[in-house]
Amino acid sequence: MRATLGLLEKVTLAPEGMGRAEIEAVRSAGVSDQAISDALHVCFCFNLIDRLADAFGWHVQTADEFGKDAKVLLKRGYQMIGPVRKRALAIR
Repeated sequence: MRATLGLLEKVTLAPEGMGRAEIEAVRSAGVSDQAISDALHVCFCFNLIDRLADAFGWHVQTADEFGKDAKVLLKRGYQMIGPVRKRALAIR
């Protein structure tokens, strides 16, 4: 796990320094190619979302906002997504 996290840190903070040696180091720690690939895919997704959030100026909800959203989800679940999506598509 430590070797994989080190790889993810490097690919996030200093991708220009990535090379075959970094992958080999993780392999030599006993991590499979599939596990390395999975970890890199998850890392990519988080990095992309983080960069988009910064670029668009998105904000992290306050505890109060999270609480309100949680109450709605507990009451209605995710079923409300369908009708909202249909209305959004109809507006286009």
